[in-house]
This record gives sequence, C-alpha cells and structure tokens, in this order.
Amino acid sequence: MRQRTAIATRPSTLRHGDRWPAPTAGLHFTPEILEQIRARGLEIAEITLHVGLSTFQPVRVEKVEDHKLHRERYEIPAEAAQAINLAKAEKRRVVAVGTTTVRTLEYAAKLAGGNRLESGRGEADAFIYPGYQFQIVDALLTNFHLPQSTLLMLVCALGGKEFVMGAYRHAVETGYRFYSYGDCMFIE
Repeated sequence: MRQRTAIATRPSTLRHGDRWPAPTAGLHFTPEILEQIRARGLEIAEITLHVGLSTFQPVRVEKVEDHKLHRERYEIPAEAAQAINLAKAEKRRVVAVGTTTVRTLEYAAKLAGGNRLESGRGEADAFIYPGYQFQIVDALLTNFHLPQSTLLMLVCALGGKEFVMGAYRHAVETGYRFYSYGDCMFIE
C-alpha cells in the first residue's frame, strides 16, 4: 500500500514492510480543498518528508530526554524556504500540516541558527516535548495521536498539556476517530 497526500508529487521512498508511510495529516486535503485555501490568498509551501519508523514507537524511558528518534529524511526547496522566511519576517503565522513537518521545520531552523530556514536536504531527529521553544511553527493541523507517543508530546509542547489533554478527553467522550485516518485538530 502506498500512502500519498494530495500535495505529494512523489511517494515516500522509505519502505516499511509492504507499506510506505506518508505524513498522514496531509491526507485530509483534497486538490479541491487546497485550491480553496489558495483562493483565500493563503500560501502553501511544499517540502518533502520521509516519515521515520520511530514516529510510531511509544516512549519507553523514564526520563523523556533519554528517548531517541530515528532520523527522517527531508528536502526543503528554495521556494519553500523563501516563502516561510518571508512569512516570519512579516510576522505572519506559519501553520504546519503534521508533526513530521513541525520536526523538520524546527530542525532546519536550528541548523540555520534560529528563526529562519535554508533550503536543502537533510535528516531531522528533532524530539519536541513540553518546554520546547518554537522558532518557525506557530500552529499545527494534526491527527489525534496515541498516548505515550512523541507525537502527542509535540502537540502538548505547542498547545499546552492541559489544553491538549482536555481536547483529547472531549474527543474520546464525543467519539472522534483517532490515529492516521481519524479526525484532525488545529492547535496554536
């Protein structure tokens, strides 16, 4: 099975068994929805991501700082870096679609020395959890994630643990769908 988002121009080449994991938050977007976003004057900056296998592994260490992520390959084209840097310079909000996008952008910002990006390819291993100071990402569209996951920790880092856990309680009580093909949430 191959997973591809409407934005993808090529499938992920990271193979896991018979599956190629895709950044699943992007699966919520159809070409029509993307066109509606553009028609409203919003920019879409596209980067290439290859989801790492540790994305789906729970944290099994006592101290969160001891958890290690596998590296995830990425490519940030010059046009995307320029668009995101301009948005930051103009104090516009940068909204990431998916936690892999967040990790990639924040990792690339760290390499570039802070609140900006440089184009290029690399392998990100940013582990983001509460207390992290975001440099690029201001908001996030993401799925509901498993407990004890690095993904949930990242969402809590951006939205605040109490707020995010309250959203999760509401989602469970009202029957939201979880995981890769479930419902999504917008966090800022």
